[in-house]
Amino acid sequence: MLVEFSIIPVGKGPGIGDEVAKVLKLVEASKMPYKINPMGTVVEGNWDQVMKLIKRCHAAVLNNGERVVTTISIDDRKGKPDRIEEKVKSVEKRLGKTLRK
Repeated sequence: MLVEFSIIPVGKGPGIGDEVAKVLKLVEASKMPYKINPMGTVVEGNWDQVMKLIKRCHAAVLNNGERVVTTISIDDRKGKPDRIEEKVKSVEKRLGKTLRK
């Protein structure tokens, strides 16, 4: 399954880079395939792995503040591994060109 998530600390001001870096250290340590984008992080794994990771990330950010908003979007498709790369390649093939990443 692919899961995109974002964790936003509320009340920290406009800059949240330190909190994002803290989350990405946890994502990196998970050893799951992932990609970051300007609005969140996509990870690939099974339900239990992914939810455990997101719970750890959410708790780490909440530990340094009073309020956190976590948004999760799930794309779960049976029998399709390596989707974190293959979904983009599929669209690029249809377009006949490489997209910006």
